[in-house]
Amino acid sequence: MRVRVLFFGKLKEIVGRAEDSPELATANRVQDVFEHYAERFPEFGRFRASIAAAVNQQYAEFSAPLHANDEIAFLPPVSGGSQAAVDSQSRGDICEITRSPLRAEISAAEVKAGADGAVVLFDGIVRNNFKGRETQYLIYEAYEPMALAKMREICAEVHLRFAIDRVVMRHRLGRLEIGETSIVIAVSAAHRAAAFDACRFAIDTFKRTVPIWKKEFFRDGAVWAEGEVPGLQPFVPPDSSIA
Repeated sequence: MRVRVLFFGKLKEIVGRAEDSPELATANRVQDVFEHYAERFPEFGRFRASIAAAVNQQYAEFSAPLHANDEIAFLPPVSGGSQAAVDSQSRGDICEITRSPLRAEISAAEVKAGADGAVVLFDGIVRNNFKGRETQYLIYEAYEPMALAKMREICAEVHLRFAIDRVVMRHRLGRLEIGETSIVIAVSAAHRAAAFDACRFAIDTFKRTVPIWKKEFFRDGAVWAEGEVPGLQPFVPPDSSIA
């Protein structure tokens, strides 16, 4: 049975390619495909406890069954095309993955309406250090179709959980310099509490579920940033208030 296999981040470097189309005689489950590569690349096998799998752009257990021509992606912990992919829904939400610079004030303006009493903005920027080392720049990559789908799911969930009006969620890929914006989330609502809670939920869920990775570059080398094992997890409200 032939399947399409995608690799990202450190896993892509281990196998030496971004995708493969092997013909596997006994690939009945995701686990079988994983073992195929673990046998060829022992370092790949050591990632078993810290990676997730997706089948046809949906998170899947390693025990999930497979069919011919399925697309399997192996996803390392998330960090939390040149054309932008934009989703403008009827309620006015915008989800976008782009390689162009992001301007937080534009996203904030896009969610405002006359009935809104608050806009809360999360502006994630590239800092100049990582674990005591001086960062020169970052490179972000993504499983783009799945990442955009997960962003849309987060926006839909935000509307179900909180009394908000609109959400704009954008992430930039490619090379980013120190001080540049990597992600913007803007939320508008009639009242500030809902806007704060929704924005916090959106960024926390984004970091857990959206397959985007970053590589940090230093003068003496580079590393893929460690993060959370991707997958859907229940939201737990924070104990402390937002500063």
